[in-house]
Amino acid sequence: MDFDLRPRKLDVYIVKKFISTFFVALLLIIGIVIIFDISEKIDDFVAKEAPLKAIIFDYYVNFVPYFMNMFSPLFVFITVIFFTSKMASDSEIVAILSCGISFHRMMVPYIFSATLIALLSLGLNLFIIPDANKTRIEFESHYLKNKTKSVGRNVHYQIAPGEFVYAESFSSWNNTAYRMTLEKIEDNQLVSKLSAETAVYDTLKGTWRLKKYVLREYNEDLTDRIKSGRQLDTVIALSVNDFYRNEKTVETLDYYELNELIDTQRMRGDANVKFSLIEKNTRFALPFSAFILTIMGVALSSKKRRGGIGWNIGIGIALAFTYILFLRFSQMFVHTDTLPPAIALWLPNMVFTVIAVFLYRIAPK
Repeated sequence: MDFDLRPRKLDVYIVKKFISTFFVALLLIIGIVIIFDISEKIDDFVAKEAPLKAIIFDYYVNFVPYFMNMFSPLFVFITVIFFTSKMASDSEIVAILSCGISFHRMMVPYIFSATLIALLSLGLNLFIIPDANKTRIEFESHYLKNKTKSVGRNVHYQIAPGEFVYAESFSSWNNTAYRMTLEKIEDNQLVSKLSAETAVYDTLKGTWRLKKYVLREYNEDLTDRIKSGRQLDTVIALSVNDFYRNEKTVETLDYYELNELIDTQRMRGDANVKFSLIEKNTRFALPFSAFILTIMGVALSSKKRRGGIGWNIGIGIALAFTYILFLRFSQMFVHTDTLPPAIALWLPNMVFTVIAVFLYRIAPK
């Protein structure tokens, strides 16, 4: 009977407590964060004359899902610690175990609730939040941060197999790359080299206008042919968006767009691929933490303590913040090439899984 998974009143009771407490805690904390955020940014809003409609709908409406998902481990842990400690304080857990329901069976509604939250977080991560981030980041660039005049220097890309492009610098004011070079290589031999003093991107046609260009084509007999001119319009597998990409760009891409970008960056040998891989692994690792922190929360708070639920909540907040900081710090392992992204971003889950198993084993049953 212990592992009878048929729904019981106890399951409905725990699931209701879990989900309702989670969203109440979410609304309270988000409200507090928005108040502090407004007080911090009010000077920028006034100085940049940000419209009230844009502040509410472009920034804060899109800020809420971003913040909610970023700190979902904290919300889950606090939720479990709070209402489980309350149940233990009211001797409800003792009554549950006394009725012949095992501690393992009591965990089923907890895991079910954690699954719902993990699926919600995963859906937000992969499809909803990236679209919201587009509007939020655009608002930040207009009203909260200074625009950068130059977003690319000494850019090297492999734009296609055997095709390499180099630009000494790129200006965002006029979409112009300076001292651009395009090289084609076949069978480890340089076939052609196209150089230009400037290259202006036409956003309507999707073409590049090369000015003061020199095209040098190499033949098999080691002779070459040189062609030059004042202006040349050509199509290159490189858009102006490639120069704008940075660590913020990946936050605006959904799951399929992110995978496409990773494939392109790997083909090009783009060093910024680390930002894409960090984002991709974080989107999957963060929702999984709901299971780990739920198990830890129940193990820590299922025993009635003399000091009440305050001690349990304090421990829960400390461990939840430790997890979030560990997850952020693990990104440094990728930037320093210490660990690959798939290991570095899942390392906090691995460590906290061991802690959760230990706490679960010693929890009173």
